[in-house]
Amino acid sequence: MLEAIHLNDYIPQIMSVAMIALFMAVSPGADFVMITRNSIFYSRRAGLFSSLGIAAAIWLHVAYSIAGLAVIISKSILLFSIVKYLGAAYLIYIGWKTFKTRNDLEIGHVSGSISALSAFKEGFVTNALNPKTTIFFLSLFTQVVSPETPLAIQIVYGAIISAAHLFWFSCVSIFLTQPKLLALFQRSKRTIEKLVGGVLIAFGIKVAVS
Repeated sequence: MLEAIHLNDYIPQIMSVAMIALFMAVSPGADFVMITRNSIFYSRRAGLFSSLGIAAAIWLHVAYSIAGLAVIISKSILLFSIVKYLGAAYLIYIGWKTFKTRNDLEIGHVSGSISALSAFKEGFVTNALNPKTTIFFLSLFTQVVSPETPLAIQIVYGAIISAAHLFWFSCVSIFLTQPKLLALFQRSKRTIEKLVGGVLIAFGIKVAVS
């Protein structure tokens, strides 16, 4: 009973975190472009494992936020710049690879697709080095989560944010890999490759100069 009453005290906060997490997940960004890339050019399986990588990376942000490192990173120009430039470099690298691709593999063709581990790592690294996510967690754990918030409740918040990202990006991957859409994408494969690669590079440049 005491635990239930204790949890009820945080219901409004939990609802706020859930709404913020959903908004964060659906807002266009590098994560979305990465899922689009891996789902269309490789397979639904690759997109789903990349989604899982993003959801796992959320726990990295949760961990350093709970430990108080988010505040340290935000107050250190050097540390934040390292995260920012690593993230920018990675996006530009992946974008350039996509832009310059010369393979003739059919869009959505599972054979020859990247491995589950590679897809997972791409999703994980993209989110882990995303300065926007770092800023999001800094804002969340300084504006919404108070120092008095129990560790268990903070972990619940992390689970909600991770689940929201996994759900959203899994839905995106499943939607983009519908047979009719894949057939449509296949007819414009080269254009889509250039577009997705260019958008990733643009995101990388934006991160670097912001």
